[in-house]
Amino acid sequence: MATKDFLVEIGTGELPPKALRILSESFAAGIRTALENADLRFEAMTSFATPRRLAVIVKGLQEHQADKAMERVGPAVSASYDNDGKPTPAASGFARSCGVALETLSSVEKDGIVKLVFQSVVKGGETRHLLADIVTRSLAALPIPKKMRWGSSREEFVRPVHWVVMIFGGEVVPASILGINSGNKTRGHRFQHNQAISLNSANEYESKLADARVVADYEKRKGIIRRLVNTEGEKLGARVVIEEDLLEEVTSLVEWPVALTGKFDAHFLSVPREALISSMKSHQKCFYLLDQQGNLLPNFITVSNIESLDPAQVVAGNERVIRPRLADARFFFDTDRKHSLSSRLEQLKTIVFQQELGTVYDKSVRVSALAGFIATELSANKSWCERAALLSKCDLVTNMVSEFAELQGIVGYYYALHDKEPTEVASALNEQYMPRFSGDQLPTTLTGAVLAIADKVDTIVGLFAIGQPPTGSKDPFALRRAALGVLRIIVEKDLDLDILKSIRFACANFSSLTLKPGLDNHVFEFLLDRFKAWYQAEGISAEVFQSVFVLRPTKPLDFNLRVRAVHHFSRLPEAQSLASANKRVSNILAKEVQAAEGQSVQRGLFKEEAERHLARVLEEQTAVVTPLFAAREYTRGLESLAGCKSAIDGFFDSVLVMDDDPLIRNNRIALLRALRGLFLEVADISHLQSS
Repeated sequence: MATKDFLVEIGTGELPPKALRILSESFAAGIRTALENADLRFEAMTSFATPRRLAVIVKGLQEHQADKAMERVGPAVSASYDNDGKPTPAASGFARSCGVALETLSSVEKDGIVKLVFQSVVKGGETRHLLADIVTRSLAALPIPKKMRWGSSREEFVRPVHWVVMIFGGEVVPASILGINSGNKTRGHRFQHNQAISLNSANEYESKLADARVVADYEKRKGIIRRLVNTEGEKLGARVVIEEDLLEEVTSLVEWPVALTGKFDAHFLSVPREALISSMKSHQKCFYLLDQQGNLLPNFITVSNIESLDPAQVVAGNERVIRPRLADARFFFDTDRKHSLSSRLEQLKTIVFQQELGTVYDKSVRVSALAGFIATELSANKSWCERAALLSKCDLVTNMVSEFAELQGIVGYYYALHDKEPTEVASALNEQYMPRFSGDQLPTTLTGAVLAIADKVDTIVGLFAIGQPPTGSKDPFALRRAALGVLRIIVEKDLDLDILKSIRFACANFSSLTLKPGLDNHVFEFLLDRFKAWYQAEGISAEVFQSVFVLRPTKPLDFNLRVRAVHHFSRLPEAQSLASANKRVSNILAKEVQAAEGQSVQRGLFKEEAERHLARVLEEQTAVVTPLFAAREYTRGLESLAGCKSAIDGFFDSVLVMDDDPLIRNNRIALLRALRGLFLEVADISHLQSS
């Protein structure tokens, strides 16, 4: 079937940079889906995006839809004619609905019944007649939270639309898109080639725009920026820090990137580097540079959207703009340090943390008490942990955080050092927010780890206490992320903390609230349940997780060690047989709850060699695994218990547990209870049984 290339370009006002990529990808995805739904095949699709345009090129698109064979089945032939051979109303009505005479209908056997059938061929439509609707629907489906209108038009889009290009082969596809008639004229760079450019085919799109100082391909433009910025850094013998989020934003701001290096006064380097970096990134979209020792340099690299005849003037302009920003940061830094962090505690009483949970000051006091409790549990420095918690939110009322909200914690660290607080206390003020996102680093100090746990647990308990836990996909307070952060810190930092005891201490801190019974267990299970997603991401089955979860170990570190051990055990050849045996034992014990309760196994009551053998094996295994389990060497312990398989199989093959003699029956039940008890030292492996 004949094919042609299709180009659509929507020329707009400046598109929002942080949304440009998703708009481009969604536009292409919408067109792809619409073409597939229309049964229109194509060879390839490429999307383009700049601040002023969204475009898609479809290579090798069919000129026509394929013809489709259609079949409509009607009433049974036996019900289509009466005894006189005349058509029944059912048959006549079916023929009319198909728009044909009854005698032209065929018959076909369906499910053993011969029925009337209407067969036809629907001719495929011309692609060029379908494209306008495909583009319109794709644009309407874009993820635009807030649309705008322009001029007197009633059309709505993310930004005003100024031109539309739609070319199929070498011809313009006539259409009205968002109030603009389509054509074959695009436009070049706003400043360097501000004129219409005629296109004869999709193949000319990239090259003609490049001649007009526009790099239309988003990824290509991004790569150019990365290369140009690195080249500028090499000129200074420095390393440019290229953060992906900033690189994406800059790519979405320019059509013809030109990298230029500027400088600022070295005396600004006395300000915390994070404040300078934040100012350069947030306000000027500049990249910063480090020397070979990792120190911040008094330089920046900006990416201009114009190739100036006098680039020095562009650099000077950027330097003039960035200087007052850095001066503000220095002023805030110098002013804030005139007052200690501890002197700001009173100000926290005026800031509401949550209406029912009190002020930020109230939270700081609660977290300080909880941090002291956790510190005692972990043999950490209690006074440091309590002090860090009291100071933890004081930087929220500083000028620096008011201007650079993303520096909370970081600013507290610098101000605490200035106040001569212990270094570990200062570090904890920044580490309290770790991990800030999935995969983020964890606190490096024990004080920081304690504070991070205490702060997160206090928030989780408080919001559960006032009836605002996460629901479904909604988690406005990011409690799931906080819970996972608590678990990561405990597990990855090897902290032997009983989280249930910590939750109960946190509950007691909310003395002004009437807590519902069972709140502590509710929060505890919410925390443990966060492990499930963690393990699933690592390929550990839900059955393995559940086998440990049902025992509810209160120490996350211990919980994790058990899960790892059961995961290893589940891959042993004996695992399924032992899981099945444990399930069988569990069912027996569930029916005989009172039988042999607390009874020891009496060898004199054995009748069968199989039960004697199992008893000997269990005695030997108990001696081996008890010290292993006590040392939390669960993997080695379960590997040893895997050796019980043949003895257990032999027992169930040869021994009738429910013997008529109650003494013998109860003795066998006691033996099974001892067997199950050994495995329950780690997990309930009956959950591993395959369905």
